[in-house]
Amino acid sequence: MCGVSGEIRFKSGEAASTAAVQAMCDRLAPRGPDGHGLFAHGRVAFGHRRLKIIDLSEASQQPMVDSTLGLAIVFNGCIYNHRELREELAGLGYSFFSDGDTEVLIKAYHAWGPDFVTRMNGMFAFAIHERDSGRVVLGRDRLGIKPLYLADIPGGLRFASSLPALVASGGIDTDVDPVALHHYMSFHAVVPAPYTILKGVRKLPPATVLVVEPDGTRREHTYWSLTFGPQAGDEGRDFADWRELVLETLTRAVRRRLVADVPVGVLLSGGLDSSLITALLAENGQSGLKTFSIGFETVGDERGDEFQYSDIVAKHFGTDHHRLFVDSARALPELTDCVRAMSEPMVSHDNIGFFLLSQEVAKQVKVVQSGQGADEVFGGYHWYPPLLESNDAVGDYARVFFDRDHAEMAEALDPRFIGEDHSRRWLEQRFAMPGAERPVDKALRLDTTVMLVDDPVKRVDNMTMAAGLEARVPFLDHELVELAARIPAEMKLPEGGKYVLKEAARRVVPAAVIDRPKGYFPVPALKYLRGPFLERVRDVLNAPSARERGLFRRDYLDRLLADPERHITPLRGSKLWQVALLEFWFQEQGL
Repeated sequence: MCGVSGEIRFKSGEAASTAAVQAMCDRLAPRGPDGHGLFAHGRVAFGHRRLKIIDLSEASQQPMVDSTLGLAIVFNGCIYNHRELREELAGLGYSFFSDGDTEVLIKAYHAWGPDFVTRMNGMFAFAIHERDSGRVVLGRDRLGIKPLYLADIPGGLRFASSLPALVASGGIDTDVDPVALHHYMSFHAVVPAPYTILKGVRKLPPATVLVVEPDGTRREHTYWSLTFGPQAGDEGRDFADWRELVLETLTRAVRRRLVADVPVGVLLSGGLDSSLITALLAENGQSGLKTFSIGFETVGDERGDEFQYSDIVAKHFGTDHHRLFVDSARALPELTDCVRAMSEPMVSHDNIGFFLLSQEVAKQVKVVQSGQGADEVFGGYHWYPPLLESNDAVGDYARVFFDRDHAEMAEALDPRFIGEDHSRRWLEQRFAMPGAERPVDKALRLDTTVMLVDDPVKRVDNMTMAAGLEARVPFLDHELVELAARIPAEMKLPEGGKYVLKEAARRVVPAAVIDRPKGYFPVPALKYLRGPFLERVRDVLNAPSARERGLFRRDYLDRLLADPERHITPLRGSKLWQVALLEFWFQEQGL
């Protein structure tokens, strides 16, 4: 787990800027506090910040160069099946000078070419330079767990693990992208790839390999897609069969994510998903397991912690459990560093929770497993059941998920940002793609491959890496995701959703955790903006830079500020916090 950066120049004889690459590395320092390095070869320069998880020796230091093969690499992530791949490659005659997964990537690329990514089980973003051809190959894992941002510059291309790192390199167009702004305000702050909120920065889509030739010519290839519906051999499966397959596949995914040369803990929220991960680790002999929970003070009727459930799990499995309680007096000043840690503006209330929890967890372990993804993969959200019988998939999904329709967008945004209904058109295009015929499956696929990538997964990556902590997400094991897509929706959606997962969990998880009301990772103070939190929001929106930027109509902001608790999105978020967070992010990034 690390941070990567680089620059590629397209003009022969023009050297890449090591100063720009070093500036990006400096901004990525929290992602990799254990080491750093630079590599430069004419038109190409790579930078790396290292968090030591696998092969703690200097043999796995990056950028890694294999002069025999003529390849150099920077890599962020973890390949869980690297030992199996190493054995296969050794059988093909390759020898190794390190014991880590980075070198396996180099050899695998040399052996199998860009399609080597299809053999990888893990989370990854990488750049590989071919010395002899000058070609650079960039790639990202199937579910986009690891980020990779791109920026075109005159005569070249830069890349980095975060958007702020690219901005730190200088010369990046930091104007607001109108299409991205529309998505942010509509699609619950999700900005789908390749867009970002800045015109000058794009992100490589998940499951994509990008080949950049020396002259700048580019070829993009999507190497994986998610298809819904039964496959050959599934016709005779009943509910019990699917339940057993889910538990078996998830168990394998959890075991895979124990691959490390340091201890692995669990972020235990008290919900089903993280409780099930804890249970499977304990059932498979993991002793001395460290688990971590966070809670906030209650605001009104909104409870701020789920300690009663995390305590049940911790006690049942005898984990070394750690509670972190955060009152508003601490959360408010920490918001600044939390927002600064965001690669892109992320509006979800629990960003601050993950940020603070990660700071504490990183004092004890360097790797954790986390339960993100189960709701999207196994149908745990309230907007899925109405889509079972929908005759208007686009309209029904937009009605329950979108924070604003296009009409309200015109009320909210400055007129210079109002154009087409970009988010609605994008949704129509995604739902029209083959591979998911039923409306509910269209929504599940969209949420798994887009919403999940650019909200929960990005949130966990950003907030954990800000503390030099690696988070692994077994519910996004691609084999488990593919299995869930084959299971009929009718077996996922009953009884509040995730039905087949809940029934599989009964083998190992206490019933009190399974049969509880659905909970979230609540931070009530950011949903119900009062007192010092409301004043902070007011200061952000009234700052000179906010007025100069002029993203929002003043009458709209005044309406939200006058009664913030009245203006709540269909997903129960604060519309005032959403607009304030965007401006807050710009200010903290120095934009």
